[in-house]
Amino acid sequence: MALHASVWQATAEMPVCPPLQEDLHVQVCVVGAGIAGLSTAYLLAKAGKSVAVIDDGPIAGGMTQMTSAHLTHAIDDRYYELERLHGRIGARLAAESHTAAIERIEAIVREENIGCDFARVDGYLFLAEGDRVETLEKELDAAQRAGLSRVRRVERAPAFDSGPCLCFPNQGQFHPLKYLAGLTQALHRHGGRVFTGTHVDAIEGGTPALVHTGNRLVSADAVIVATNTPVNDRVAIHTKQAPYMTYVIGVRVPDGAVPAILAWDTGDPYHYVRVADDILIVGGEDHKSGQADDTDQRHARLEAWTRARFPMAGEVAYRWGGLVMETVDYLSFTGRNPGDKDNVFIHTGDSGMGLTHGTIAGMLLTDLVLGRQNPWAALYDPGRKTVGAARDYASENLNVARQYADWLTAGEVKSADEIAPGSGAVMRRGLQKIAVYRDPQGALHERSAACPHLGCVVHWNRSEQTWDCPCHGSRFDCRGKVLNGPANRDLASAERAHNKRAA
Repeated sequence: MALHASVWQATAEMPVCPPLQEDLHVQVCVVGAGIAGLSTAYLLAKAGKSVAVIDDGPIAGGMTQMTSAHLTHAIDDRYYELERLHGRIGARLAAESHTAAIERIEAIVREENIGCDFARVDGYLFLAEGDRVETLEKELDAAQRAGLSRVRRVERAPAFDSGPCLCFPNQGQFHPLKYLAGLTQALHRHGGRVFTGTHVDAIEGGTPALVHTGNRLVSADAVIVATNTPVNDRVAIHTKQAPYMTYVIGVRVPDGAVPAILAWDTGDPYHYVRVADDILIVGGEDHKSGQADDTDQRHARLEAWTRARFPMAGEVAYRWGGLVMETVDYLSFTGRNPGDKDNVFIHTGDSGMGLTHGTIAGMLLTDLVLGRQNPWAALYDPGRKTVGAARDYASENLNVARQYADWLTAGEVKSADEIAPGSGAVMRRGLQKIAVYRDPQGALHERSAACPHLGCVVHWNRSEQTWDCPCHGSRFDCRGKVLNGPANRDLASAERAHNKRAA
């Protein structure tokens, strides 16, 4: 079984790009080489702009490689909720933009001749256990009001005994890493440049904007930060979205045993299903980042759920997880960064729809940089205030505030002797909290447990073998290296944290 690696990582070869080795000036600097960053860079380069993409890791080395790769306009949080929060016009624009994203991906695949297994498939929304059929009727009415006139109710999905469900016809699926490999090559053909293994230390708006990368500097007319969650913002955007871990398994099934469809249930958290060749991909079991102590059991629960509905399911071949940023009003934040210079743009808050939201970002940000009007700009504006989301906004921020109480509690273990090989735990040492990992050979690795973003105490994720921040979603590998923002540096050494306290 492949642990902590998606089926996409195991079945694609990604282009290797060099690190930045000289100062550079471009018209647009894009920070982040996932689907949002590369889509934006590609469209800008095609429009004639000089573009550079910078990423700390490899191409698609963040959450894009952890997707389940559904391309759909069936919004995860339901159209009746979008209608409540954004009105009928907003819900219609959301449906229009996500539909356009699938069409744009299909057009790019065709125009750039990208072999990524793109296919049009139907999607099905079915009832979670205990949910009432009225939920489907309510969503059907709202989806049709949003302009999705072809959505219809059917008695069951073709792949399994789902019971009554809604059919969203003509959705899409592809191999996301093969797509981004092809998109990178197309970007190069249009004159764009990609630099990986290059850590961005700071971003400054202005004329020009400056992107600091160690001892190298990129100046640009505009900067776009597309890093899943912004690493250039300290607080503002992070109060309007919350981090959730989601878990995925890839189970072998006989060829053709499960037809090519997308499927999602109405649960909270919900389950999602698709097929890639002979692998049945099933996800769900979401929880707030750093706020669950049963992470090692969640894949097992997914497997049980899968076998109850797909009796042909064989061995679990892949097991992985990813981080989803949920905005308080269910749509991404894409546009000018609030409180920043006008030439700094961000994209974040994919809310479980990362591939379509990321492609929307490419289209919308390209228009904003080029000074063109875009009908979706206000809907996705990062500075928007959604009155109907006030209760969720307050609830999520109270949840964050409660996490700081971790500084007052005892450690999870009293002694490192209690930590098994391949495991981690937080220990108290005087006023400090220490994140202690014991590697499989028995050696201990100690870091400060304080997240370098805003100081919350990180928690060990047994399933993912990571340190996860329960406040804003920063993640670190077992030895403290930063994997996901908003933190932009590694966990401090335990000794350095101690000396800082003593001073």
